[in-house]
Amino acid sequence: QVQLVESGGGLVQAGGSLRLSCAASGRTFSFYAMGWFRQAPGKEREFVAAISWPGANTAYADSVKGRFTISRDNAKRTMYLQMNGLKPEDTAVYYCALDRLTNQVRMSSDAFDYWGQGTQVTVSS
Repeated sequence: QVQLVESGGGLVQAGGSLRLSCAASGRTFSFYAMGWFRQAPGKEREFVAAISWPGANTAYADSVKGRFTISRDNAKRTMYLQMNGLKPEDTAVYYCALDRLTNQVRMSSDAFDYWGQGTQVTVSS
C-alpha cells in the first residue's frame, strides 16, 4: 500500500507561483511513475503532468507547458509541481497519483492506482 499526501495549495493572485508537494509513505514509491491531475468544479478530472522513475522523462498537458514543472526527490519520497504564471483557469483541486504498473510516463487517470486526498489551488484575477 502507498499513502500519498499533497500540500502547498492555497490562494494566489494571477501571475503568481505555488509549489505543490506530494509525500509518499508506505510500502512502495521506488520504481513507479507518478503524476499530477486536477479537477475544477463541474469539470472532469484532467491530466496535468507526469514523471517517470527515476525522473528522466516528463509529460505535460498543453495548457500548462512552459509554466509548470514536475520533479521528484526519490531520497525524500516526494514529488513536486512548481507552478509559475498561474491563471484563474488553473483553479482546481490538485491530486497526486502513483502508477504502480510502470516506471514510464502515462497520461490517463485510469493508469494510476493510488491517489492523494487533493489540495486546493485558487487563483484570483
